[in-house]
Amino acid sequence: VQLVESGGGSVQVGGSLRLSCTTRGLTFADLAIAWYRQAPGEEREGVCVITNSDGSTIIDDSVKGWFTIVSDPAKNPVFLQMTSLKPEDTAVYYCGATYYYSGAFEHETSGPNWYRYWGQGTQVTVSS
Repeated sequence: VQLVESGGGSVQVGGSLRLSCTTRGLTFADLAIAWYRQAPGEEREGVCVITNSDGSTIIDDSVKGWFTIVSDPAKNPVFLQMTSLKPEDTAVYYCGATYYYSGAFEHETSGPNWYRYWGQGTQVTVSS
């Protein structure tokens, strides 16, 4: 099982990036896939999540309107489209995945502990 993030890099304020999360060894259509980020000295914080079973999404208020999560359940990868980037968006971005079909959706209650599989992260740096 493997999750691989890509697409990070350095951009200027107001720029855009598209991150990708590719899963290997998992049944993609049955996953809930989330993006988290972690800045130096900070805890890992949730950015957004999508459930491939029904396409539902949750976007954190701090990025709502600027970040979009996109997934085609039929195929990898999941994309995180980031626009209007700010210096405070600088962090390592991780994707996490867990199998989810129905029942209690614990993204907001359990946070990162709910996700069983994680990638190694991709660095995003926004400079002014």
